Amino acid sequence: MALWGGRFSSGPDEAFKQFNDSLPFDYQMAEQDIIGSIAWAGALQQVKVLSAQEHTELVAALNELLSDVQQDLSAVASAGYEDIHSYVEAKLIDKVGDLAKKLHTGRSRNDQVATDFRLWSRSTAEQIVEAIQALKAEFVALAESELGTILPGYTHLQRAQPVLFSHWCMAYVEMLERDESRLNDAITRLNVSPLGSGALAGTAYPIDREALAHNLGFSHASRNSLDAVSDRDFVVELLSCASISMMHLSRFAEDLIFYNSGEAGFIELADNVTSGSSLMPQKKNPDALELIRGKTGRVFGAFSAMMMTLKALPLAYNKDMQEDKEGLFDAMPTWLACIHMAQACIKGIKVNGEATLKAAKGGHANATELADYLVAKGIPFREGHHIVGQLVQHAISKGQNLEDLSLDEF
Repeated sequence: MALWGGRFSSGPDEAFKQFNDSLPFDYQMAEQDIIGSIAWAGALQQVKVLSAQEHTELVAALNELLSDVQQDLSAVASAGYEDIHSYVEAKLIDKVGDLAKKLHTGRSRNDQVATDFRLWSRSTAEQIVEAIQALKAEFVALAESELGTILPGYTHLQRAQPVLFSHWCMAYVEMLERDESRLNDAITRLNVSPLGSGALAGTAYPIDREALAHNLGFSHASRNSLDAVSDRDFVVELLSCASISMMHLSRFAEDLIFYNSGEAGFIELADNVTSGSSLMPQKKNPDALELIRGKTGRVFGAFSAMMMTLKALPLAYNKDMQEDKEGLFDAMPTWLACIHMAQACIKGIKVNGEATLKAAKGGHANATELADYLVAKGIPFREGHHIVGQLVQHAISKGQNLEDLSLDEF
């Protein structure tokens, strides 16, 4: 049963129902909807809408329902209701009868869904912060295990200067530090409670919104009800954080795909993150890394779609905002899975120090250091740069490295 039928002489047809219903994806907020309802029941008791006995009965039923959905969340998706709010109310009516109908007093689905979505987003974002920290630790552990390993550094995908493999590892730690910082900033801004904002103009009941916010773990209550029910900045911010971080993970994946190639041979990935070929028995494909690189586009797409959805919406709530969830519901778990997979790739990596050293010695990657040596001997850098460039050309013509040239040739 819909929550809004009194105004209408007939119900929606099946095509519109399928087009309109959001339960097939917003079921993921079932726990959050119930937790928010428990807090709202407490607020209603405080303003005497619910008696102590009614409050006790409702909270017991809500906790029972919470246990039900935790045991089989996926079953909620196909229950046939319009949205997660309709589902929870219907199940609550099954448990406590008409008493359940009092729970929505002073509350709109507009502030309800905004609250649910922020609770879900906060919980998921906090999981991702922990995953980023674990991935950083894995990079640091790899750096510590390869402290003396020399690797060719690249610009334009050409060997440029020798670097330490540990330096390469710590470059990604820097990126992950920024990812974590950005995400924590986003969590700070999303951690504001819209509950009690009603459809757009607040509630007629003297709800203590600050106490309600703190009961749900929010830092404070929102200040403007028009903004509170229509604000999806937190979704945009999370998708932006996800996109930037996935860009970093994609760059990491591309580096390792190249390092793992037969042409480079700098590393070997573990069996648990690779696959074979159905035709070519010798193949060991870096599928985990390629999927990280490929899934990055999905996350970018969700960010772009959310911006397009919001760009021209008038205040306050519009049904367009139903489109805010599927992108984030896909992007955040995708991001989390990619972080976990990146950690698995790093954990099992084997570095071929002989191959990295040989590559670092090739390609005249020590040319800059030679130019700096000439500067130390009093030759201006531009002149030294030109001299070393001529030496590189000479070494190439002889098929030698710079260090193989004799002093007479210098």
